[in-house]
Amino acid sequence: MFAQSLRRLQDALNQRADYFQREFIAVSEDLKAVGRRLLEADPAARAALLAEQAALQDRQHALADAVNLWRDRARASVRQPNDEAVRAFLAEMEREDDSAVRAAAARALFVLDAPEEELEKLSRQALPARSGAISAAGRLIQRAQTEFDLRQLAAGPRKAAAVEFVNRPGMLRDEAALAELEAALEHPDPLVREVVTQTVIQFHRLRAMRLAELDQAHASVKRLRQINDPAVVPVFVEILSHPRKGFVPGPAGPLEADNARSRRVALGGLVEWHTPEARAAVVQCQFDRDPQIVKLAAVALELFPGDWNGPTPETRKAPPEKTPAH
Repeated sequence: MFAQSLRRLQDALNQRADYFQREFIAVSEDLKAVGRRLLEADPAARAALLAEQAALQDRQHALADAVNLWRDRARASVRQPNDEAVRAFLAEMEREDDSAVRAAAARALFVLDAPEEELEKLSRQALPARSGAISAAGRLIQRAQTEFDLRQLAAGPRKAAAVEFVNRPGMLRDEAALAELEAALEHPDPLVREVVTQTVIQFHRLRAMRLAELDQAHASVKRLRQINDPAVVPVFVEILSHPRKGFVPGPAGPLEADNARSRRVALGGLVEWHTPEARAAVVQCQFDRDPQIVKLAAVALELFPGDWNGPTPETRKAPPEKTPAH
């Protein structure tokens, strides 16, 4: 019972860290926006934007410190060496200004000192109702909500979880899992949303690269074009740089074909995102074996010369996908 109370306190402390982490992510987005405005700002406006940037950076650093503080407290809540240290820690948490943390700490102290009869009564009240089976996708979403590694500032563990999930046996063709993840793309928790988005991207990446049925693979490439996340850029580079064979339906059965149309859609995605990595991949297309890819790449580089530093209204409006008529 006491261990359960400490876990509740740990959850409350992690939720406090999550709050600051969401703030950190929001400030980071604001910093990116200010950085983009600085690139286009008149000299007269730069001073104000630089001051705003500095203030946001200070706020970002303070939020990072807060996230680390509350994560450290969450870890410490279940790692105290003895009863005296536990009591001191709980008393400190009771003085915090977060009501959930105070309540969880008070309950843990109560359980620590409660007589056996009271603990037995609390145990009966706490018996959880048995829940139904949770799907694999549902478990991934739960992990994104609660697992320590997936709640950190570093994005690496979230991407690793996505890659591990889609590489499980049979997952490539699991339509129910993909549908459940697609439905969670607008989850209110930004860290859950990131895990789900990365997993959906990896789902469609593997389908685009591995499915022998090229119509289904092509549908995944088109779906990637609809996902507003820069993590699709290396996926488009991979699709574009890997011509391959597969099958499409024919009147008398499957016909062998190549993935040229999917590569063209991936090229259009790179022009849309307009990043340095995207430009480097488009430049490489001048040596491509497919003359349509060569022509489309040349058109893109002619329309958008110079550096590519991120999406613009023009690249979002008219990415090349079809060979222009001449």
